[in-house]
Order: sequence, then structure tokens, then C-alpha cells
Amino acid sequence: MRLHNSYTNRVEEFVPIEENKVKMYVCGPTVYDYAHLGHARCYITWDVLYRYLKFKGYDVTYCRNVTDVDDKILKKAEKEGKTPEEVSQYWYKQFDNSMKALNTLKPDIEPFATKTLGEMISIVKDLVNKGYAYEADGDVYFRVKKFPAYGNLSKQPIDQLESGARIEVGEHKEDPLDFALWKKDEKFGYKSPWGVGRPGWHIECSAMSRKYLGKTIDIHAGGADLIFPHHENEIAQSECANGCKFVNYWLHNGFVTINKEKMSKSLGNFLTIDELLKKYDANTIRFFILTNHYRMPVEFSDEALASAQAGVKRMLNAKRTNIDESLDITKTDEYKQFVEAMDDDLNTSKALAVLFDLTNKANKDEAGAYTVLFKLASALGFCFAKPELSAEELDDAVRYVSEKLGENFETMEELIAYRKKAREEKNWAVADTIRVALDEKGIVLKDSKEGTVWEVK
Repeated sequence: MRLHNSYTNRVEEFVPIEENKVKMYVCGPTVYDYAHLGHARCYITWDVLYRYLKFKGYDVTYCRNVTDVDDKILKKAEKEGKTPEEVSQYWYKQFDNSMKALNTLKPDIEPFATKTLGEMISIVKDLVNKGYAYEADGDVYFRVKKFPAYGNLSKQPIDQLESGARIEVGEHKEDPLDFALWKKDEKFGYKSPWGVGRPGWHIECSAMSRKYLGKTIDIHAGGADLIFPHHENEIAQSECANGCKFVNYWLHNGFVTINKEKMSKSLGNFLTIDELLKKYDANTIRFFILTNHYRMPVEFSDEALASAQAGVKRMLNAKRTNIDESLDITKTDEYKQFVEAMDDDLNTSKALAVLFDLTNKANKDEAGAYTVLFKLASALGFCFAKPELSAEELDDAVRYVSEKLGENFETMEELIAYRKKAREEKNWAVADTIRVALDEKGIVLKDSKEGTVWEVK
């Protein structure tokens, strides 16, 4: 298996620290607002990597943090008259719901920054004691120039970084490049050796990664926007504190763009996951994201989503047969082609082409084709389960059609029987009214010689 390492800027053979075990860390959300399509791209991408590593037989420990102490959270709390904890807990639940709706697997470990403060303070103390950091009026800063490898990940020479560095009002840095490990905050802060304050953003991930995965990990992943300064700073503080290499493979996904601009909250051009899911299902969103290579930017458009919707519909509508658990899919050509594509730095577009080939074979009743399709598509996180309606949603649909007809039906069976009678009497207007009204509620009627059945869109 080969992966593109952002640190070396090369595609490299993946060799884990411990045989058959993978320690993987992904930078998680700062919970103060709705997750958007950019987040969906990031977390679906690394969900696919997580699933594929497990599919390959690796014992994976996947840690994704939650930043629940941050300037943005504090600003929202003050604006809404709430505590920072109330804000972060509310938005974490929204994020968690969005991730479930996208069919992403829960990480094995999901630590909150506020629950890892002791580890953060310990690392900062180590850095101060070793001379890599210094306290200044309640703040603690990292001495960037004490770490010669600074800029290696982002490929930015130190002199270029210096030209753009500034000291903001209220900061007491020795050098404009130095970054905060701990910030003085007497209103929302926590006790520390340097007074009441709170951690800098970068130290959070270093502390949580070390606590839950160890000093050196296999994979650290996130969006390309985190390369500098977040991941660059993580490397500096982690390697100086721990005295060893921090990460073996750095992986980064590309942006989602709208009109060639990165989708972000600061630009105000973002589309939330919840808004998107009203229009497209989770399989469609996943398909859209996986059609493109994870390192490349993805241009969002309704046309692209509509194309993805058609593609995933074609795959999920393959002629279904019972899953043959006795079939060794590893012996099939399609499995080998799929693994070859995914082993080539997660070439998901090639993997999807294999799934379409299997779809065609399943529709031609080729033995075992549907079993292989199901297992390979599931490894990418596609869900083959038919969507279902709750009893409440079903009752609402029946009530809606009843009102349209001026009748009073209580069950879908009564409604279908009424429509059958209307069709026999050639009362096409009534039959069509029922069909269209149900369609508006997301229910499709399918007529055949055996009778009429309904299913969720």
C-alpha cells in the first residue's frame, strides 16, 4: 500500500511502526457551528482510509479530537449569553448527528480538549524546562528558531515566514514567529503554573495524540488548510517535547471549492451537511467526494451532485442476490483490481470503476458478482440498506394523501387498494393524484402484474 506523504512530498510504501497495527490521528472539529461540505469531504475521506485499512486486515486505532475550548466558542458563548460548555456540547451533538447521517464510522477514541488539559500543561512545562518555550505575562510561547526543521512540512523557508510575521497588540513575544502554547485568560481560563489561562490550539492535538496513541504515530491526517500553521506547529512542539519523530505519514485532503474559491465559514460560501442531506442522500455525497482523488480540490455544483446521484443509483440498483459468505472474494479479478486501485494512494475513482463493472455483471446474473460488489462497496462506506420511514412518517404520508382526496384512510394498504379500484374503473385522475402525492412525501409506487408495492425513494 502506497500513500502520499505531505512531509516528503512523495508517494511512499506504507510500513506501520508495529506489524499489522496502525495508529491514526485526524484533526477533528472546533464545535461552534454547523459542519459543512468541506468537513464532509475531510471526514468521509479519512473514514474511507479507516475502513480500507480495516478491510486490509490492520488493527487500527483511530483517534479524532474535539476542540471544545477556542476563541470562536468563547465569542459565541458571550454573544448568546451561554457558557462555553453549553455552546460546545450543543454543537458537538449537531456534528455527531451529521457524521452519523453521512454514514461515517465513529472513531475508536474521540477525546475532548477540555478533558486533556493536564497532558497539555505537562507538555508545555517540558518545553519550558528544555528551553524551547518561555513565559511572558501569563502567556507561554514556543521558540520557533530553536527547532531547525520548522517549515519542512509546509515547504516554507524560515526567511519567507519571517517576512510575513507580526506581533499583535498585547503579545509579548521574543520573536514574531513564536506561537502561543498557553494563553492568559482570567475569565474563561483554567489554573496552570503560569496563572489562569487556556491552551493554544496547536498544543491540544499534540497532547491528545501523545496521550491516546503514543509519542510516535503512523498517520496524521486532516485538511490541506491545516498544513500551516497547525500541523507545522504540532511537529515542532511534539518533537521538541518528546525527543523523537512525531508522525511517519502526513496525509492531507484537498479543498471543496465553489466558483473556484475554497468553501469556508469565513468566506460565507459554505453549504451545511444538514442542508445538503435535504437534497441528496449520504451515498450520493460520498460518491461525489470519492469520484475525485482525495488530494485534489473538488468543485461543488448541483450538476456534479446530480451526476453522482445517477452513478450511485446505478450501483445500488444492481440486481440483488443473497450474499454468498462462502465465496472467497480475494480470489476474484475484481477484488485484485479494487485493491490495486486503493493501494495506489487511495485511487477511489478507479475503485468506483471496478464497482461499476461488477454492477454490470450482477445485472447479467454472473455468479458471485453481487456478493463482490456488496463487500467492496461496503469497504468504501456505501450503505445498501433500503431507506425506511418511521411509523410517524408513514402516518403523515397517508394523512397527506387523504387530505388531497378528501377521504379518510388509515393505512397504506387501504390507500393502495383504493388506487387499485380507481385504476380498474379507469379513474386515472384519482390514481395519479395518489401517486404524485406519495411521491411528494418520498414514497414511490411500483405497479406490476403481481400488484402494487411501495418503497421509499
